[in-house]
Amino acid sequence: MSTSEETKATHRSTKDKDQLITRLKRIEGQVRGIQNMIENDRYCVDILTQISAINAAMNKVGLHLLEKHTQHCVSDAIKDGDADEAIRELMEVFERFSKS
Repeated sequence: MSTSEETKATHRSTKDKDQLITRLKRIEGQVRGIQNMIENDRYCVDILTQISAINAAMNKVGLHLLEKHTQHCVSDAIKDGDADEAIRELMEVFERFSKS
């Protein structure tokens, strides 16, 4: 991560933060559930189903963050005359996100 990325901040509402934290805690619980399933020798297909659910939930969190980033950070940068940089960064984010 470059220095400029480390110092950038976002302005999320308390409600948005709370919703994201709740989703991530739910996902954390699902991961612990998979650990228990493995410890208890559960059927592989059941474990894989849970892994698929976690991946879908993480993608949903990622898409939410991407949408908010585009609506606020990218939009603000374009309004401030930094369109080229904002679009470059957004494309890099899309590339990273699509690899997951």
